[in-house]
Amino acid sequence: MADIDNIRAILFDMDGTLVDSDRAVERSWLAWAAEYGADGPAAYEMAHGSPSETTVRKLLPHLGEDEIRRASTRQLELQYDDLSDVVATPGAHDLIALLARIGRPWAVVTSADGRLAKARLNAVGITPPVLVTTDDIEAGKPNPAGYLLAAQLLGVPPENCLVVEDAEVGLQAARAAGAQTAALRGLDGDIPIEGLADLVRLFS
Repeated sequence: MADIDNIRAILFDMDGTLVDSDRAVERSWLAWAAEYGADGPAAYEMAHGSPSETTVRKLLPHLGEDEIRRASTRQLELQYDDLSDVVATPGAHDLIALLARIGRPWAVVTSADGRLAKARLNAVGITPPVLVTTDDIEAGKPNPAGYLLAAQLLGVPPENCLVVEDAEVGLQAARAAGAQTAALRGLDGDIPIEGLADLVRLFS
């Protein structure tokens, strides 16, 4: 179990945690897979929580480096402007407002690049004090680099951070960083939560 008294900062994943973009993400991977002759449903499942390039490498291992980069860029292009049904997850705004009231610093650490992260966060009206994207680090989740950088930028030791995640690769990254975890979607974290409203009650 997490030690609530020692939590000094909250580090959020973006997609599926603060932002409900499931339908947009699914559409983009299905469209991309159709273009590249890959298994669309498998691509969508495999992509959850991971950087696009990581998934492209797994799906198309026969491609060279330049082709991998082009395929990854194309996948992201399909997501940038697809914001029609991207919304904040239930409880997201309430939790952010509470953190502001109690003076608890927070950040967003995402497997999206900067352009996509800013587009989705702007679409739902969330402006994180600190945003770490794949543009800021050399290796994405499950590598802990993103969470370590966010903790450093907030000036809080990783062990005093609570990472809120909805994907196993993200939880792996959080654990490797030494952070405490709260897990959505029935995953196994230090704090099992059904939604962000549980964290509102916890920190109130």
